[in-house]
Amino acid sequence: MTVIVKSFPRSVREIETMWITLSDGARLAARVWMPDDAETNPVPAILEYLPYRRRDGTATRDALMHPYIAGHGYACIRVDQRGSGDSDGVLVDEYLAQELNDGVEIIAWIARQKWCSGNVGMIGNSWGGFNGLQIAALRPPALKAIITSCSTDDRYADDVHYMGGCVINDNLRWASTMFSHNARPPDPTVVGERWRDMWMDRLENSGLWVKNWLEHQRRDEFWKHGSVCEDYSKIQCAVYAIGGWADAYTNAIPRLMENLSGPKKAMIGQWAHRYPHMANPGPPVGFLKEALRWWDKWLKGVETGVMDEPMMRIWMQESVPPQTFYKELPGRWVAEPSWPPPSVTPTRYSMNAGRLSTGPARAEASSIRSPQTVGQTIGKWCPYGLFPDMPGDQRDDDGGSLVFDTEPLAQAVEIMGAPIVELEVSSDKPQALVAVRLSNVYPGGAATRISYGLLNLTHRDSHETPAPLAPGKPYRVKVKLNDMAQVFPAGHRIRVSISTTYWPLAWPSPEAATLTIRSEGSALVLPVRGASPHDAKLKPLPPHELPEVLKTTTIKKGEVTQTHTRDRPTGALRYVFVNDSGTTLIDGIGLETSSRMQDDFSIHPSEPSQARAEVTSKSRYARKDWEIETECRTVMTATPTSFELDATLDAFENGVRVFAKNWKESIPRDNV
Repeated sequence: MTVIVKSFPRSVREIETMWITLSDGARLAARVWMPDDAETNPVPAILEYLPYRRRDGTATRDALMHPYIAGHGYACIRVDQRGSGDSDGVLVDEYLAQELNDGVEIIAWIARQKWCSGNVGMIGNSWGGFNGLQIAALRPPALKAIITSCSTDDRYADDVHYMGGCVINDNLRWASTMFSHNARPPDPTVVGERWRDMWMDRLENSGLWVKNWLEHQRRDEFWKHGSVCEDYSKIQCAVYAIGGWADAYTNAIPRLMENLSGPKKAMIGQWAHRYPHMANPGPPVGFLKEALRWWDKWLKGVETGVMDEPMMRIWMQESVPPQTFYKELPGRWVAEPSWPPPSVTPTRYSMNAGRLSTGPARAEASSIRSPQTVGQTIGKWCPYGLFPDMPGDQRDDDGGSLVFDTEPLAQAVEIMGAPIVELEVSSDKPQALVAVRLSNVYPGGAATRISYGLLNLTHRDSHETPAPLAPGKPYRVKVKLNDMAQVFPAGHRIRVSISTTYWPLAWPSPEAATLTIRSEGSALVLPVRGASPHDAKLKPLPPHELPEVLKTTTIKKGEVTQTHTRDRPTGALRYVFVNDSGTTLIDGIGLETSSRMQDDFSIHPSEPSQARAEVTSKSRYARKDWEIETECRTVMTATPTSFELDATLDAFENGVRVFAKNWKESIPRDNV
């Protein structure tokens, strides 16, 4: 049950724009919520630091968190990063040293204010979760604790760009999202007449980020920067890591809990890529009250008991039939005192002639060259849980894969952690990828994907120094799947599916490859969880409370559509996804906003060279006598030796085009 809270222990005032002037003269715009009496009764401060426009982009979301926390005795500061929203400058990439150094300076500035007690925390979901970890590694003295939600410690291996050394198409999607964000203007009612010069500077100089990311196909210094896994010991402040199994950013949490040396705590629920108190699938949890327990402990020195419970609270997910949208998911909370969890025992299953068993492996071999169209049941790489974006029934993709099943289970099996598939594999081409899926198969045949992993086989030994395959030579490799906590019920089967393609999630190899899997060197290793006495030590989460929502008016309702169409003569498959936000009026500032983004991905079943990905976006901001529209388009194709990019950016003021720019780029493929 959700309780809407209309009043708080301390009355709150909101400052819509507070300017933070940095040492180089740049001014950053902040929105601030704090108790009315904070200047005479100073409070700790909590920073959220993002490029997503505090007055319109995240205003609705921010209203569901910051006023509530402020009303319990904190100053909450939501800052537009340099080059975003109403802040000065140009944003030219994510997590650069400029961003992180600005963050350190912002924290010092906050700590000096007369309304601040001197103790500062950081909170963030996704980008804000990333830079919370990264800034914590720089150890600003006033930063005592962070909450990092849906983030990662490894920018190369576990982010939107590469997975197992494969280029994933969210690399293009995300670059296109930021292409659109960076083209949006500051608000003239905040920055005054200079808004247009600031806007033109951003349009001209923000750049084509996907080019930057494709130029670094190995795990080089570009990706090591900002990857706190390079040296966990740099983080000494208290860390609360939050995530959900439906999200793409959960794997970092076990690694953080294993490797951080300072105070640490984790919660992994069932939700997708949002803060837990506003996320699907449900049931909802009382994250705001849980966050207060954390902040009270580390910023006020109040013993709340938050550190007396087991280190990790984890949602053990129960079996559900495959659907692309769930309002709620069944399960129960379990607990672990440390990671790796003492309750987990690796259990090995041999992979023989389509079967998984605990018996010995036999000397057998199976070959597969998947259609390039395998992957249509993937859903989104990073689900948001707001529309149908979860994996569907896996049987369509299993038809183009090698499949290995257990017999129906005599009793339920629970797993927790990362399943691993060991393969003895050879390829008939020097470059190839392998996609591995783990599914829960119902007695009637429906298959729910539980986890998956990818490996570019040229990266079999290293993401830093890939090497081509010798055709026909067998290699021993391990494919680590995404972490998961899941129950496989009695009577169900556990399935491993192996394919040589996974479109539209991953860009295909230069040539269609045939892989041969030898059973004697191949196995599934499941992290099977037994009973744990720590489960009983978990207290129920606090009640789910939310503040009142921001007042907005829907002028035009948005919609999300997805279509798959197949050309019968050629077999080519086209996937089109449209996310139209509609048009919303933000009542308090009289601003109309709208956006529309479309993915148009196509591929031929036997010709990887015909893969094509196009992302287009439109955005609009309007008041009386002021209307800004931007249109962005990025197309990615590839030859066997290069990635090809074609991009355009157009901007309009009151219906007149005032800016246009084109890009054509060719980036050599590097064992991808």
